Amino acid sequence: MSEQNYPHYPLLIDGEWVQGKEGRVFDSINPATGQKWATFACAEVDDVDRAVKAARRVLSQSNWGGLTQTQRGALLYKLADLLEQHSQTLGEIETTDSGKLAAETMSQAKYVANYYRYYAGLADKIEGQTLPIDKPDMHVFTKPEPIGVVAAVVPWNAQMFLTATKLAPALAAGCSVVIKASEVAPAAILEFAKLIGEAGFPDGVVSVITGDAEGCAIPLTSHPDIDRLAFTGGPETAKHVVRNTANNFAVTSLELGGKSPILVFDDADLESATNGIIAGNFGASGQSCVAGSRVYVQRPLYDKIIALLLEKTKQIVVGNPLDSATHIGPLCTMAQIECIESTLVKAKEQGAKILSGGQRLSDLGSEHYFEPTIVECPTDDIETLKVEMFGPVLSIACFDSEEEAIVLANDSQFGLGSGLFTENLSRAMRVSQKIQSGICWVNTYRAVSPIAPFGGVNQSGYGREAGIQAIQDYIRIRTTWISTSSEPMGNPFVMR
Repeated sequence: MSEQNYPHYPLLIDGEWVQGKEGRVFDSINPATGQKWATFACAEVDDVDRAVKAARRVLSQSNWGGLTQTQRGALLYKLADLLEQHSQTLGEIETTDSGKLAAETMSQAKYVANYYRYYAGLADKIEGQTLPIDKPDMHVFTKPEPIGVVAAVVPWNAQMFLTATKLAPALAAGCSVVIKASEVAPAAILEFAKLIGEAGFPDGVVSVITGDAEGCAIPLTSHPDIDRLAFTGGPETAKHVVRNTANNFAVTSLELGGKSPILVFDDADLESATNGIIAGNFGASGQSCVAGSRVYVQRPLYDKIIALLLEKTKQIVVGNPLDSATHIGPLCTMAQIECIESTLVKAKEQGAKILSGGQRLSDLGSEHYFEPTIVECPTDDIETLKVEMFGPVLSIACFDSEEEAIVLANDSQFGLGSGLFTENLSRAMRVSQKIQSGICWVNTYRAVSPIAPFGGVNQSGYGREAGIQAIQDYIRIRTTWISTSSEPMGNPFVMR
């Protein structure tokens, strides 16, 4: 293929499709083939500054800052319709760029439209209050206002979903947004950006950029005109991001990594529990921040669960992510493969047993494919129980009592997702409230909705995305005091 035949994705800045100021171009690799398939422009410091200044400008313009809340909602409804209409194209691009299954990327892009509709409906439900103030000669009311310019930093995995959880509430609140797409597999977000103008959003309301840390991420997160930062990524990167916000004191939310536990009690439905474990570990090829990669099974059910897992794992098809028959596609980066391999080596040295998988599949077109892997852990210090590998690897161990299960579940620096399988409703209520995580799924796993808050605790970050409360994170409250007294103001040296 000649160079000119590769798709090329420029940056969207202030309504214009532009190249980065220095003209740098990055290659995007198709994980299914290991070959370059597209190129994209790389933003520089000046490009970031232009995007942020445009975002600041439109807040005071009548065509955005002057819109009513209902008018903003109408634009979001239009964007949702366009997203749904283009979901197949967006899904195919995301699959080609990241290796995620087309069956999931297409359906996810279509479903994500509901996030924009949800916040479109909330746009004119953001209300102020008249306060029952404790002073008889004062009328006091509050008014919600957009927090300002938002920097949304989005990773390559589940990027349409993780963009929507930031962009939708921010636009509903009246903010302007600069999206920083990952420098790994950014094509889907850059393709989605074409819908912004088509939906009717004025130039500058949403800019979409990508690039490396020095030229793009650091200048954006430390820019003095950023009021709000919504970040999804790894804990180590998040530490740098938080330090950068010392330059702007931006209100910050962090959705970080996870090492989620799944607890299976001895009264659980065997088929349901096994399907939940597979969904939590091999769904999205394990490339999910809520992957339930620490599986703990109560001893009476342990051997049965392992036997059924091994049986079902043999039926898993690893292959081309565009093929509807495929269950697990390639991993996005070689760094993930290398992390898995080194972690498995250490786990085996610690006494872990590889029950299934554990190897690259090099005969499928690239080195990005890895077998679905089950690791039996005799102790709770096995490396695979600690490291987030972002691949199709599950670690399994047994427990005896409910109390022990809770201790094991909470034995992690992370706290994003969790799951438990039991037919005992009292136990489900009891245990789900004792697991230290932002989300707990009972007798199911890996379900999301625009109505339900999403986020974690501890090293999984803070703040919540989705749900009614999320829109409050994109507004400021203005309080206005009006004296209704007919008398002049009294003693100026005494606080009223």
